[in-house]
Amino acid sequence: MKKLSQNLNSDFIAAANRLGGRNARRKIVAYVESYEDVFFWSNLLRPLETPQYYFEVLLPSRNTLCKGKKTALANHLGNRLGASMIACVDADYDYLMQGATETSYTVCNNPYVFHTYVYAIENYRCYAPALQNVCVMATLNDRRLFDFERFLVEYSETIWPLFVWNVWAYRYGRHGTFSMLDFYHVVALDKLNYYHPEQTLTNLRHKVNARISRLQKQFPQGKKTYKPLWEELLKLGVTPQTTYLYMRGHDLFDGAVSPMLGGVCDTLRREREREIRRLAEHAVQMQNELAAYQHAISPVDEMLRKHTGYVEAVAYRRVQDDVRGFLNATATSRLPGAMPDK
Repeated sequence: MKKLSQNLNSDFIAAANRLGGRNARRKIVAYVESYEDVFFWSNLLRPLETPQYYFEVLLPSRNTLCKGKKTALANHLGNRLGASMIACVDADYDYLMQGATETSYTVCNNPYVFHTYVYAIENYRCYAPALQNVCVMATLNDRRLFDFERFLVEYSETIWPLFVWNVWAYRYGRHGTFSMLDFYHVVALDKLNYYHPEQTLTNLRHKVNARISRLQKQFPQGKKTYKPLWEELLKLGVTPQTTYLYMRGHDLFDGAVSPMLGGVCDTLRREREREIRRLAEHAVQMQNELAAYQHAISPVDEMLRKHTGYVEAVAYRRVQDDVRGFLNATATSRLPGAMPDK
């Protein structure tokens, strides 16, 4: 005999909600991909709760340690999702594929599946307007050593044409020749001169143009479909200035933003430590102040993972708007399985 938990679905949650009485708040279970996603989606969903509905964010399986997007969406395949049970996942390239694959179709069209729009939650953590504050959190030094926003805009504009080619490769089944890893190898930041970032961008532009030239020769058929895809991506909300938000998340996090912030934060920490040594009146005071400062600061990667400065991002607000629409439709019974408020 099957366990009761194996039959858990949206209807089961809805029936359990009814047991609480007509005026009780109704629970909506939100399945996510991994441990790290629990905080992100909880933080996104919590402000949207109403006197009628609240969310409980869970990993996709109660019976195993299996995680990931496929596991979270498996509830869709079993028709378990509904007005009381939703899935919240990273968009990956599925949003940009616009239904070209089965998973993409589910992500883009299922009313009970919500996605990040940007590639993954790592991209939100790398949201440019929040990076200066991440440096302050990590170093307790507010000096603006580097213009993260301007650099990531220019970085995005530089890699944008090649990014379109990468999406094209996945749309038209050529990703075996030009994969996300291949794209990353071109756009990864090797060295960055914080005082002359234009040098890094110039070198990157040469690499990007060289790879585009190769792709144009390799795929002459792309001449007819590349420009329409370019225009379609713009309509989907991807812009040349925000390309970094839509490339593979851990490539951006590990290959660009984390090392970029690491260098800036190292400089700011050394600056603060020199200041303490200069101002200390004697050796004991210097040692105490240095120890207190080193105890108060935090690793930059940890701060990147914990900050929430991305809540102002356009794409983040767009996800919240989708959830609001879902809640409104649920409250007025416009979605299958919804329970109208009485």
